[in-house]
Amino acid sequence: MFDAISPSSRHPLLDRRRFLAESGSGLASVAVAVLLAGEGKLRAAEPLRPVWSADCPYAPRPPHHAPRAAQVLVIFCSGALSHVDTFDYKPELIRRHDQPLPGSGEKLVTFQGENGNLNRSPWEFRPRGESGKMVSDLLPNLAELADEFCFLHAMTAKSNTHGPAENQMGTGFTLDGFPSMGSWVSYALGSENQDLPAFVAIPDPRGVPQIGPNHWNSAFLPGAFQGTPFNADKPIPNLAPPSSVSLAAERATRDLLKLLNERQLAAHPGDGQLAARIASYELAARMQLSAAQAGDLSHESETTRRAYGADDANGLKARFARNCLLARRLLERGVRFVQLFNGSYAMGEGVGNWDGHRKLHEQYQVHAPILDQPCAALLRDLKARGLLEQTVVAFVTEFGRMPTFQKGASGRDHNPHGFTVLLAGAGVKRGFSFGATDEFGHRAVENVTTIYDLHATLLHLLGLDHQRLSFYHNGIERRLTDVHGQVIQNILN
Repeated sequence: MFDAISPSSRHPLLDRRRFLAESGSGLASVAVAVLLAGEGKLRAAEPLRPVWSADCPYAPRPPHHAPRAAQVLVIFCSGALSHVDTFDYKPELIRRHDQPLPGSGEKLVTFQGENGNLNRSPWEFRPRGESGKMVSDLLPNLAELADEFCFLHAMTAKSNTHGPAENQMGTGFTLDGFPSMGSWVSYALGSENQDLPAFVAIPDPRGVPQIGPNHWNSAFLPGAFQGTPFNADKPIPNLAPPSSVSLAAERATRDLLKLLNERQLAAHPGDGQLAARIASYELAARMQLSAAQAGDLSHESETTRRAYGADDANGLKARFARNCLLARRLLERGVRFVQLFNGSYAMGEGVGNWDGHRKLHEQYQVHAPILDQPCAALLRDLKARGLLEQTVVAFVTEFGRMPTFQKGASGRDHNPHGFTVLLAGAGVKRGFSFGATDEFGHRAVENVTTIYDLHATLLHLLGLDHQRLSFYHNGIERRLTDVHGQVIQNILN
């Protein structure tokens, strides 16, 4: 029958020689894998799930290897902060201002449609610090800290749409339904402070980013590892008892409730959901005092408040500055993972975030002062208190922006092909740049990195192996980095 099939149309597997040869190679590969596993050579890829208890989910747990950092601060700029207007200096973009992007053909079409010509940044770039790093005047206070930062200039994302790209930066996946970075970290390591959540998300005073709670959602991880969102404007609600309940009555009620809970738990040993529910209520009781203290900024000195801009005449800047103060207070109390958001999506395109499609200069002039002084003061404060020695800081956004202006507009479209992420603090090289985009800032071309690599590196700094940290869900060993990611060894001290 096979003789009737011409050689050109015959499927390779219908060739007996090819079939036997490839079958033999496949069996040999299986045999080698079995032998290596027997010798322990493949053990590094085996899952290593944290051992935790539902009645004490935040108890500190050992890392996989010696950590460089104990805590994480993520500063997330919602809306896609433009790298070519901030940290990625491109002299050729200046020289070829108002010329077509070479190699783009007659029309360059991106997320929102056709693009116009190359457009230099409206802000001047200047050398900063001992490193001489070129940073623009848009963020002058952060520019002064150039020697503290490690610049990842060849970061790439998988999506050019805000929602999926935010999902990837926040959870490792473009789709909904996956745990956030902070949830993975609190699941793996617990916390040093049993009176506060292990993971706190601080939304911008203007609102939440586009994907909202996905950034602090625990998804299929146990619910105990979900982030707790609150900010300086809106502290954790319902912490204080009603005025009609006396302190003695409240204590007696708690003691009775504790006794009943212990009896119920003893009658149902091994009931993880019951133990987790009891633990959450006990944490809430402890937080009545500790969370209120952490959020009380009234004891901060006038000098500190002025440094952050907490009482600035610009109301939005002052409110964001108080969020930055809150972040520092949480970190110094041992909260494992703090996620601080700058920018909100509910206000519309570019109005309350960095999504500068139409009027980039006008809108960035509004957003930059809100971000710049408070964040710079936060980093200086962390360093002065010795907290940068144990905290790794990641300054991120969901993707970059084009070196061109959109046709008929004075703003830049989405660009996931190359953008900049900043790291600082524990275990990271200072005043160091890694990777590069092309001469216009359009595409990553040198030492290209991915969000998977960023997540793998952050976990590594915390003493965690991203290939082994997993959770078994629906028949799959799930990881923050999926099946991708490499630790960016070149940027580590």
